[in-house]
Amino acid sequence: MTRIDTSGPDGVSPTPSHTVGPFYGYALPFRGGEEIAPLGHPDTVTVHGYVLDGEGRPLPDALVEVWGPDPEGNLPSADGSMRRDPASGGFLGRNGVEFTGFGRVQTDADGHWYVRTLRPGARGHSAPHLSVCVFARGLLVHLFTRVYLPGDEAALAADPLLARLDEERRGTLVAGAEGPATYRFDIRLQGEGETVFLEFQ
Repeated sequence: MTRIDTSGPDGVSPTPSHTVGPFYGYALPFRGGEEIAPLGHPDTVTVHGYVLDGEGRPLPDALVEVWGPDPEGNLPSADGSMRRDPASGGFLGRNGVEFTGFGRVQTDADGHWYVRTLRPGARGHSAPHLSVCVFARGLLVHLFTRVYLPGDEAALAADPLLARLDEERRGTLVAGAEGPATYRFDIRLQGEGETVFLEFQ
Protein backbone atom coordinates (compact mmCIF):
# COMPACT_ATOMS: atom_id res chain seq x y z
CA MET A 1 0.00 0.00 0.00
CA THR A 2 1.42 3.33 -1.08
CA ARG A 3 0.97 6.26 1.27
CA ILE A 4 0.71 9.78 -0.07
CA ASP A 5 1.78 12.70 2.09
CA THR A 6 -1.06 15.24 1.93
CA SER A 7 0.24 17.46 4.72
CA GLY A 8 1.67 20.02 2.29
CA PRO A 9 0.86 21.41 -1.16
CA ASP A 10 3.63 19.38 -2.80
CA GLY A 11 1.98 16.13 -1.74
CA VAL A 12 -1.49 16.89 -3.14
CA SER A 13 -2.30 16.08 -6.75
CA PRO A 14 -4.35 18.63 -8.66
CA THR A 15 -8.04 17.81 -9.06
CA PRO A 16 -10.31 18.75 -11.94
CA SER A 17 -12.37 21.90 -11.53
CA HIS A 18 -16.02 21.52 -10.69
CA THR A 19 -19.07 23.58 -11.53
CA VAL A 20 -20.63 25.14 -8.47
CA GLY A 21 -24.17 23.85 -7.93
CA PRO A 22 -27.04 23.76 -7.36
CA PHE A 23 -28.11 22.30 -10.69
CA TYR A 24 -31.50 23.79 -11.50
CA GLY A 25 -32.33 21.50 -14.40
CA TYR A 26 -32.88 18.58 -12.05
CA ALA A 27 -36.43 18.14 -10.68
CA LEU A 28 -37.40 21.83 -10.87
CA PRO A 29 -38.68 22.14 -14.47
CA PHE A 30 -42.15 20.71 -14.97
CA ARG A 31 -43.99 19.66 -18.11
CA GLY A 32 -45.92 22.55 -19.62
CA GLY A 33 -44.24 25.12 -17.39
CA GLU A 34 -44.03 27.55 -20.29
CA GLU A 35 -47.74 27.33 -21.20
CA ILE A 36 -49.28 29.67 -18.61
CA ALA A 37 -52.25 31.00 -20.61
CA PRO A 38 -55.40 28.88 -20.90
CA LEU A 39 -55.70 27.20 -24.28
CA GLY A 40 -57.09 29.48 -26.99
CA HIS A 41 -57.39 32.56 -24.77
CA PRO A 42 -57.56 35.71 -26.97
CA ASP A 43 -55.22 37.75 -24.70
CA THR A 44 -52.31 35.29 -24.97
CA VAL A 45 -48.87 36.77 -25.56
CA THR A 46 -45.53 35.04 -26.13
CA VAL A 47 -42.46 36.43 -24.37
CA HIS A 48 -39.13 34.87 -25.28
CA GLY A 49 -35.43 35.59 -25.24
CA TYR A 50 -32.01 34.39 -24.14
CA VAL A 51 -30.23 34.29 -20.80
CA LEU A 52 -26.72 35.66 -21.43
CA ASP A 53 -23.58 35.82 -19.32
CA GLY A 54 -21.26 38.84 -19.04
CA GLU A 55 -19.55 37.97 -22.33
CA GLY A 56 -22.87 37.75 -24.15
CA ARG A 57 -22.75 33.94 -24.33
CA PRO A 58 -26.06 32.09 -23.89
CA LEU A 59 -26.51 29.90 -20.80
CA PRO A 60 -27.99 26.48 -21.63
CA ASP A 61 -28.76 25.57 -18.02
CA ALA A 62 -30.55 28.59 -16.56
CA LEU A 63 -34.06 28.51 -15.11
CA VAL A 64 -36.57 31.33 -15.59
CA GLU A 65 -39.72 31.76 -13.50
CA VAL A 66 -42.43 34.15 -14.68
CA TRP A 67 -45.56 35.25 -12.90
CA GLY A 68 -48.04 38.04 -13.43
CA PRO A 69 -51.61 39.28 -13.16
CA ASP A 70 -54.46 38.64 -15.55
CA PRO A 71 -55.48 41.27 -18.17
CA GLU A 72 -57.61 43.09 -15.55
CA GLY A 73 -54.63 43.40 -13.20
CA ASN A 74 -55.91 40.78 -10.74
CA LEU A 75 -53.45 38.38 -9.15
CA PRO A 76 -54.56 34.80 -9.85
CA SER A 77 -55.63 32.66 -6.93
CA ALA A 78 -56.16 29.42 -8.87
CA ASP A 79 -54.01 26.44 -7.91
CA GLY A 80 -52.85 24.01 -10.49
CA SER A 81 -49.57 24.83 -12.22
CA MET A 82 -48.14 21.54 -10.99
CA ARG A 83 -51.23 19.47 -10.17
CA ARG A 84 -50.85 15.81 -9.32
CA ASP A 85 -53.33 12.99 -9.78
CA PRO A 86 -54.52 12.16 -6.22
CA ALA A 87 -55.01 8.52 -7.17
CA SER A 88 -51.75 7.74 -8.93
CA GLY A 89 -49.54 10.59 -7.78
CA GLY A 90 -48.66 11.22 -11.43
CA PHE A 91 -48.21 14.66 -12.91
CA LEU A 92 -51.38 16.18 -14.38
CA GLY A 93 -50.17 19.70 -15.06
CA ARG A 94 -52.49 22.59 -15.78
CA ASN A 95 -56.15 22.00 -16.47
CA GLY A 96 -56.09 24.30 -19.52
CA VAL A 97 -58.92 26.47 -18.20
CA GLU A 98 -57.81 28.35 -15.09
CA PHE A 99 -55.07 30.97 -15.18
CA THR A 100 -52.48 30.45 -12.44
CA GLY A 101 -50.19 33.28 -13.55
CA PHE A 102 -47.05 31.23 -12.85
CA GLY A 103 -44.63 29.44 -15.13
CA ARG A 104 -41.15 27.95 -14.93
CA VAL A 105 -38.97 27.07 -17.90
CA GLN A 106 -35.40 25.90 -18.40
CA THR A 107 -33.33 27.48 -21.15
CA ASP A 108 -32.59 25.17 -24.06
CA ALA A 109 -29.16 24.23 -25.45
CA ASP A 110 -28.96 27.67 -27.11
CA GLY A 111 -29.86 29.55 -23.92
CA HIS A 112 -33.36 30.34 -25.23
CA TRP A 113 -36.52 30.47 -23.11
CA TYR A 114 -40.16 31.35 -23.77
CA VAL A 115 -43.52 31.53 -22.05
CA ARG A 116 -47.05 31.93 -23.35
CA THR A 117 -49.09 33.87 -20.83
CA LEU A 118 -51.89 36.43 -20.66
CA ARG A 119 -51.12 40.07 -21.32
CA PRO A 120 -50.75 41.53 -17.82
CA GLY A 121 -53.00 44.35 -16.66
CA ALA A 122 -51.87 47.33 -14.61
CA ARG A 123 -51.71 47.08 -10.81
CA GLY A 124 -51.65 50.20 -8.67
CA HIS A 125 -49.32 52.85 -10.08
CA SER A 126 -47.15 50.36 -11.99
CA ALA A 127 -47.34 49.89 -15.74
CA PRO A 128 -48.36 46.37 -16.79
CA HIS A 129 -45.46 43.96 -16.34
CA LEU A 130 -44.45 40.38 -15.66
CA SER A 131 -42.24 39.52 -12.70
CA VAL A 132 -39.24 37.32 -13.46
CA CYS A 133 -36.86 35.31 -11.30
CA VAL A 134 -33.62 33.93 -12.79
CA PHE A 135 -31.57 31.00 -11.49
CA ALA A 136 -28.27 30.22 -13.20
CA ARG A 137 -24.86 28.67 -12.60
CA GLY A 138 -22.51 30.94 -10.76
CA LEU A 139 -25.38 32.74 -9.04
CA LEU A 140 -25.47 32.04 -5.33
CA VAL A 141 -28.67 34.06 -5.01
CA HIS A 142 -31.42 34.15 -7.64
CA LEU A 143 -32.14 37.44 -9.40
CA PHE A 144 -35.43 39.32 -9.73
CA THR A 145 -36.40 41.60 -12.60
CA ARG A 146 -39.45 42.73 -14.56
CA VAL A 147 -40.61 42.55 -18.17
CA TYR A 148 -42.63 45.56 -19.30
CA LEU A 149 -44.48 45.13 -22.59
CA PRO A 150 -44.41 48.07 -25.02
CA GLY A 151 -47.56 49.70 -26.35
CA ASP A 152 -48.79 52.07 -23.66
CA GLU A 153 -46.04 54.69 -23.62
CA ALA A 154 -47.89 56.94 -21.15
CA ALA A 155 -48.10 54.10 -18.61
CA LEU A 156 -44.41 53.25 -19.10
CA ALA A 157 -43.42 56.91 -18.61
CA ALA A 158 -45.46 57.12 -15.40
CA ASP A 159 -44.20 53.86 -13.89
CA PRO A 160 -42.38 54.71 -10.62
CA LEU A 161 -39.60 52.13 -11.11
CA LEU A 162 -38.89 53.03 -14.73
CA ALA A 163 -38.98 56.75 -13.88
CA ARG A 164 -36.01 56.25 -11.51
CA LEU A 165 -33.78 54.83 -14.27
CA ASP A 166 -31.91 56.57 -17.04
CA GLU A 167 -33.09 55.78 -20.56
CA GLU A 168 -30.41 53.19 -21.31
CA ARG A 169 -31.02 51.22 -18.11
CA ARG A 170 -34.79 51.54 -18.52
CA GLY A 171 -34.50 49.84 -21.90
CA THR A 172 -33.24 46.64 -20.28
CA LEU A 173 -36.67 46.16 -18.68
CA VAL A 174 -38.85 46.82 -21.73
CA ALA A 175 -39.38 43.94 -24.16
CA GLY A 176 -39.14 44.50 -27.89
CA ALA A 177 -42.21 43.90 -30.06
CA GLU A 178 -41.57 41.25 -32.72
CA GLY A 179 -45.00 40.82 -34.24
CA PRO A 180 -48.58 40.20 -33.18
CA ALA A 181 -48.54 39.40 -29.45
CA THR A 182 -44.85 38.34 -29.53
CA TYR A 183 -42.11 40.05 -27.52
CA ARG A 184 -38.35 39.56 -27.16
CA PHE A 185 -36.71 39.96 -23.75
CA ASP A 186 -33.08 38.94 -23.27
CA ILE A 187 -31.72 38.68 -19.74
CA ARG A 188 -28.07 39.74 -19.49
CA LEU A 189 -26.64 38.76 -16.11
CA GLN A 190 -23.73 41.23 -16.12
CA GLY A 191 -21.52 43.35 -18.33
CA GLU A 192 -22.53 45.79 -21.02
CA GLY A 193 -26.31 46.10 -21.24
CA GLU A 194 -26.80 44.25 -17.94
CA THR A 195 -30.48 43.82 -17.10
CA VAL A 196 -31.72 45.87 -14.16
CA PHE A 197 -32.23 43.52 -11.23
CA LEU A 198 -34.32 44.28 -8.16
CA GLU A 199 -33.62 43.78 -4.49
CA PHE A 200 -36.50 43.10 -2.12
CA GLN A 201 -36.08 44.01 1.53
